[in-house]
Amino acid sequence: MEIPAHSTGTLLAREPFHDSSRAGVPSRSAGLGASVPLRVWVPDSVENPTVVLRQVVDGEPRLVTCTSGNSDGAGHWFEAELLARNPVTKYRFLISGREGDRPVYEWLTAAGIADHDVSDAHDFMYLARGSKAPEWLEGAIVYQVFPDRFARSASSGKLPKDALAEWALPMQWEEPCEENGEKNGRQIYGGDLKGLEERLDYLKDLGVSVVYMCPIFPAGSAHRYDASTFDRVDPLLGGNEALVSLTEAAHERGMKIIMDLTTNHTGNTHEWFKKAQADATSEEAGFFFFTEHPDRYDGWLGIDSLPKLDYDSAALRARMYSGKNSIVRRYLEPPFNVDGWRIDVANMTGRHGGQDLTHEVARDIREAMREGTWLVAEHFHDASADLAGDGWDGAMNYTGFTKPLWAWLSPEKSAVNWLGLPMGVPKLSTRAVLATLRDYNAQLTYEARLHSQNQLCSHDTARSRTVFGDPDRHAAALGALVGLPGVPTLFAGDELALEGNNGEHSRTPMPWTAIDTDTLCEHQRHWRDLTAAVFAARSAFKALQSGGLRWLHAGEDSLTFMRTDRTEPVLVHLARAAHDDIALPESLVLASPSEHDSDAVHSPGVSLETMSAVSGEQASDQTITLRAERAGFLITPMRPLAAAPTRGH
Repeated sequence: MEIPAHSTGTLLAREPFHDSSRAGVPSRSAGLGASVPLRVWVPDSVENPTVVLRQVVDGEPRLVTCTSGNSDGAGHWFEAELLARNPVTKYRFLISGREGDRPVYEWLTAAGIADHDVSDAHDFMYLARGSKAPEWLEGAIVYQVFPDRFARSASSGKLPKDALAEWALPMQWEEPCEENGEKNGRQIYGGDLKGLEERLDYLKDLGVSVVYMCPIFPAGSAHRYDASTFDRVDPLLGGNEALVSLTEAAHERGMKIIMDLTTNHTGNTHEWFKKAQADATSEEAGFFFFTEHPDRYDGWLGIDSLPKLDYDSAALRARMYSGKNSIVRRYLEPPFNVDGWRIDVANMTGRHGGQDLTHEVARDIREAMREGTWLVAEHFHDASADLAGDGWDGAMNYTGFTKPLWAWLSPEKSAVNWLGLPMGVPKLSTRAVLATLRDYNAQLTYEARLHSQNQLCSHDTARSRTVFGDPDRHAAALGALVGLPGVPTLFAGDELALEGNNGEHSRTPMPWTAIDTDTLCEHQRHWRDLTAAVFAARSAFKALQSGGLRWLHAGEDSLTFMRTDRTEPVLVHLARAAHDDIALPESLVLASPSEHDSDAVHSPGVSLETMSAVSGEQASDQTITLRAERAGFLITPMRPLAAAPTRGH
């Protein structure tokens, strides 16, 4: 489809449309062998279109001609039935016809329209058996806590220096973090699980429903990614009893607790590794990659303090996840009752030279977990090949969310490191950023994207306020955090616009004295209120939780899309700078502003109104006009223009 240039950008709403939400696929997870109805919208600018569903069955394409259904005044809905013969079925649509004097031959995939034959990489995907992710995840809002830096309990007193290891450097709560990783890793501030429990009501008021904690096992550093045992909670954090109390208190409030596990490696002080070094014939010696026993072995990224685990060992698998009293199972069961695991370095777990057991390990961990728990993988780059639907429920979506948002909203000549690349964050065009948002996420199943974490920053990156600099651009990023598909995840303190130059520097203790005495800066109070408002919108609108995604418009400094839903879709507009009015015909948007427009959430300077017809459109067509006097966002409920499509006769 030739998408005409719009006065302020590209009108993507003219593209044929299908997504994997219930608007396009009303029957999810129908099971093997089921016939699944699909719906696709084609604009009336294509004359006498033929629409063909192409799906791959047992490795061979299968073609079904779609039947024409309802018209909504701007286009027609077409329908066909997909045969869910395989666990994962890839499909796309061929659209042919004429547009004026031009022939149309185009493929509609999850990445959009292609006017040439393309590979199956971006095809829509249907999971016959669905996902094992818990139902509560669709409405979840996650808050990430670095336990040592979040909160000291009221009864904790001073740090017990006699209980600290020799490496530890005790700090006062108000003292700044070091940017240097070696020094930061030794700084102990004394946060504990009881302190987190005492602050659950603060998180609840913010709109948080899930708390994800960085590791809480004893270790050789403040970050605890170098565990010395997985068998107990670090006494400095309160021990096992504190975890039991925390999960009970969270569950009483309807909240969930997620723990962090390093399945890829241990610390070099870990009890398994010590036994392995002491006896080359021990069971534990098979858990690691020794090249010359006892002192030469493979560590994660060559780091000796983090010896890598070898999943060729059945005994290791049993202890880590498959055994009855395995680490994975133990903390999900009474008395702990934790609600899931975030797996550190999941992309490297089970991978070592010629060994590639990652998918097998992921499937077995998922199988070991009780129903109703979440399994999410750390993954800094392309996670699509590891999210097949039967292992990790989702990933930390750095590639499909964090990186494009950073690149779109960062200032020119940013000094912030570009997430590991040897350069500062680039400022990319809307066209380039939209291409990443569409092309990369098209390779994820609908379920995997909904169950992945969207984060603007984390304990491994610079803080989002430092990245974006300008509060208005940061506001636009906050709108994207709840607007785009995925699980919004906020790093502790980001609701106060705390700053940090890198991952170490970002592990800032929470300013509880200022919070408790109501002496926060005005901009911090404003930012907390804005964060709570967008979280409330996420909780209020079903479309933001589980709806599909339809791109409507791309301007030089704006992105507009619809989170699709059959009863109350939601329009999201993101602006990285002030821009001229953008007029979108209602008929192409397939929705108009809701009567509940008072429920809209926006940052200052961004607004929407409905006007009379624009030149060149039918006189009866209303126009949705979007304005931005500065960077920011708008999130507003809409109402469909026409009834849900039904099969034509």
